[in-house]
Order: sequence, then structure tokens, then C-alpha cells
Amino acid sequence: MEIQQLNKEIRSKFLERMIKRSPSQLSTSWFQEDLTYNGKENTIFIIVPTPGCSWALGDSGGCTMCSYISDSALENVDDDEIFNLFKEEFEKYGVDSNLSIKLFVSGSFLNPLEVSINARNKILDYLSENEFVKELIVESRPEYINEDLIKDVFIHLKDKLFEISIGLESSNNFTRDEKINKGFTKEDFQKAIETIKSLKNSYNIKSKAYILVKPILTNEAEAIKEAIETAKYCQDVGVDRVSFTPTTIHKGTLVEQLWNRGAYQPAWIWSTMEIINHVRKELTIDSFMDTSGFGSRRGPYNCKKCNKDLKNMIIDSNLNQSTINHECDCKNEWKGIIKSADLNKSKTFPKHLPLL
Repeated sequence: MEIQQLNKEIRSKFLERMIKRSPSQLSTSWFQEDLTYNGKENTIFIIVPTPGCSWALGDSGGCTMCSYISDSALENVDDDEIFNLFKEEFEKYGVDSNLSIKLFVSGSFLNPLEVSINARNKILDYLSENEFVKELIVESRPEYINEDLIKDVFIHLKDKLFEISIGLESSNNFTRDEKINKGFTKEDFQKAIETIKSLKNSYNIKSKAYILVKPILTNEAEAIKEAIETAKYCQDVGVDRVSFTPTTIHKGTLVEQLWNRGAYQPAWIWSTMEIINHVRKELTIDSFMDTSGFGSRRGPYNCKKCNKDLKNMIIDSNLNQSTINHECDCKNEWKGIIKSADLNKSKTFPKHLPLL
């Protein structure tokens, strides 16, 4: 069974069971310190509901690890409602110092079918008028990124910094196509990055790439190597920052099905540290490690003795762009897994995913 057909079946069954919530129930936000382009500053993270990711709702079924579609309304959301929910979340915080805004729509902010041009411009106009907002970070698939759109964004956002985050996930074509079902090529990604680079002399624009740590059908050693190689590739093509996102077990995904059958396990936290320490020494661009799900049953895990400490160390390392040194008894088990990772690996290159 081809991955898109399998993914679509899993996604469709999940959406049938999913309890729909109103846009007001879906919007949320939180406030914390983050490393911005201006250094350590406060950041407001805002999730605004939209009809949902077009890629996930299409015939492909979306990406194999992602269920952020569950944070979507799955129906049209009025432009004014999107803007008012965004404004309501923003105004929860008494903003009186420089800060960054990270705006998530559980899909592509630059796709007009998810966030209409009118709703997008209302948000951009509103932020442009706030003297304390210095940066706006959004997410988008590369196919929506073009010169005319970026120019239009800056008509409304004016001189604020605008970062577009793209989920490249891996520079390995087979991994991205067959294990993740991403639906775009490296050429598509590079074209988007080149477009952003070409406008830097005229606009305050930046790019970021998300890199997935340990997709399905990837052993621990391969996961480390591929994440590092992808980060190097991103720097080579001119990405401004990279953010590693270790796979966590989202409900209603192919990853969850494999996990339930004992055929997948999220990465060790030691593996994420290995990646951090390597790229911080080898790369000149900033890099971040997402710690969502760390120490939980569905996320990266070491042992009960060191999970919490290492999560906090990684959060600090993101702020300081520093390496991490720590020891625990469970590290020897991880080293053994890394050493033996390729012992039973087939020498035959897979043409497609097996029937599950």
C-alpha cells in the first residue's frame, strides 16, 4: 500500500472520530522568553484556528507524524473572527517591552485558502502599529512563498522583521517523500529560500527550516546523522536558522499506528543532545531543539532520573546557543543502541513502504 493511500485512510478515520470544537475553543496562547534576532526577549506564541492544513485535508492525508489538523475548525472561519481571536490572545499580555510574535495556524499562514488575504492583512496591520512588536514568525509550505506575496506582506507589516518557517524535515529525498509524505522537493524548498534571500536588501525578512528528528523506519544512529546532514544543507543553501523537532506520537497518525504495534519509538534525549552539540560546534547559524513531549510516554525519553534535568538544560542551551554536558547511567544503554543500530539493516534499498 502506497504511503499516501495509507496516510489518507488513517487521516480520514481520525477526522471522522474527531470532536469538532468552535474557533473560540481552539484559539490559545502562551508567553515565555525566547532567543530572537535581537537576543533574549519575551515571545508570545499564538495559535489561531483556520479551516485546516490543505495538505493534510487533501488526497495525500498530510504528513505521517502530524495531527495539528486537530487544532483546526475543519470549516470556514470568518475573517473577522480569525482577526478578533488573534487580537484577543495578543491582548491577554500587558505588552510594555520589545517582543516577538510566533503565530501558528496549524498549517500555512501564507496559503490564502487557510488564512484569507483579508484576514492576513488585518493581522499584519494590527502588529505594524505596535511599537513593541519587533518580529513576526509564521509557518508556510514553500509553494506559497513568492516575491509578490512577500512584497504585499511588507506593505502591511512595514519595517518589522518577518521570518518564514518551512518544514523541510530532511534533506534526504527518500525520507521526505516516503517516510514523511511531505509532498514537495528540495528544489521547491531551495526556490523559496532563494526568493527570501533575493529580497533581503529591500525587506527585513528571514527564513527558518524545521528538521524532523527520527522519522518512521529510521534507526537511532540514522536519525542523528540525517538531522545533522540536513542542518548543514540548510546552512549551505542560505537558511537563517534551523529548529529540530523530535518526533512525538500524535494521535491519528501513521506514526501512532506503528508505535502502537511496537514498530516505532521516539528518539532518545541523548540523541537530541548529540545533534545539538554537533551543530553548535560545526554551524554558524542559530539552531534550536524543540522539547515538546520530552520525558513523556509519547516523546523523547531517557530515564526518570535525567529526563527533567536534560529538558531544562536543552531549553537553556536554546537561549544561549551552548553545548550540553551531562552523564547518567542510562547513557550506556543509548550508546549500545547506537553501536548496534545497523547490525540487522537490510542491504536492499526499499522502493516503497511495506503494507501495514
